Amino acid sequence: MSTLAPLRLLREPWNASEGNQSNTTAGAGGGWCQGLDIPNELFLALGLVSLVENLLVVAAILKNRNLHLPMYYFICCLAVSDMLVSISNLVETLFVLLMEHGVLVIRASVVRHMDNVINMLICSSVVSSLSFLGVIAVDRYITIFYALRYHSIMTLQRAMVTMASVWLASTVSSTVFITYYHNNAILLCLIGFFLFVLVLMLVLYIHMFALARHHLRSISSQQKQPTVYHSSSLKGAVTLTILLGVFFICWGPFFFHLILIVTCPTNPFCTCFFSYFNLFLILIICNSVVDPLIYAFRSRELRRTLREVMLCSW
Repeated sequence: MSTLAPLRLLREPWNASEGNQSNTTAGAGGGWCQGLDIPNELFLALGLVSLVENLLVVAAILKNRNLHLPMYYFICCLAVSDMLVSISNLVETLFVLLMEHGVLVIRASVVRHMDNVINMLICSSVVSSLSFLGVIAVDRYITIFYALRYHSIMTLQRAMVTMASVWLASTVSSTVFITYYHNNAILLCLIGFFLFVLVLMLVLYIHMFALARHHLRSISSQQKQPTVYHSSSLKGAVTLTILLGVFFICWGPFFFHLILIVTCPTNPFCTCFFSYFNLFLILIICNSVVDPLIYAFRSRELRRTLREVMLCSW
C-alpha cells in the first residue's frame, strides 16, 4: 500500500482496465516486475527525520535576525514545503498502521475526507517544493551576476510577493489536480512544470559555475597558482553535480512514471515500471531529508544558530 494519499491516485493509469493491467504485468514477466514491498515503518522513519531537520531550519531562521534575508526566507519556505511532505506522510502512515492492526476503526466517509485533505496537502507541497527550488536558483543567480544591484532587485517586498505567489499557485494547482487528476492534460502540465524547473536549474547553475571557473582561472593566471585553480574548479564541479544530481535522482523517477502513464499505459514494460511506485515515493521523501543538507546546513551562521536552538538557548 502506498503511504502518500494523493500520489496513490497515480500508482497505475486510470485509462487501462484492471484486467489489462494484471495481464500485461504478468506477461512482462519475471521477478523484477513484482516491484518492491516497502514497509510503512520506513516511510514513518524517513518522515520523522525530515520533519525534525526542516523544523530545525525554520526555527533557526526565525530565531536569528541576521538570517532575515530573502535568500533565507526562500530556504525557510522550502523547509516548510518539505515539512508538509513529512507531515502528510506521517499522518497517513500512522493511520494506515493503526487501521492495519485493528487499533483504529474509521468510517469510509471519514477516510475519504481525510484523503481529500492529505491530497491537497501533499500536492501543494510537491508544487511548492519544486517552485522554491527554482526560486532559490534564480536568487543565487542574481546574487552572483547582479551583486551590486541585488538588494535593489530582490527587495524584502518582492521576496514576500514571490513567496505568497508560490503558495497561492501551489494551493490552486493542487485543487485543480485533485479534481481533474484523471485528465492527461493535467499530468502533462505537471510534467512540463518539472521539466521547466529542471532546465532552469541546469542553465542557471551551469552558468554560475562557468563564471566562477572563469574568475578562478583569471586569479590563478595572475598569481601563477594553477593547483589552486584546479582544486577549486573540481570542488565547484562536484558541488554542481551533487546539487543537480540529487534533484534529478529524487524527482526524476516519479515524473518519468507520469510520462509513462500518458504515453504507454498498457505497455508490458511500462506496467513493470509502475510496480516500483513506492520506491519513487521513498525518493521524494529522501529529497526532503537531503534538502536541508544542501541548501541550509552549509551556512556557517545557520549552523551556529542551529546549535543554539538545539541547546535551547532561544
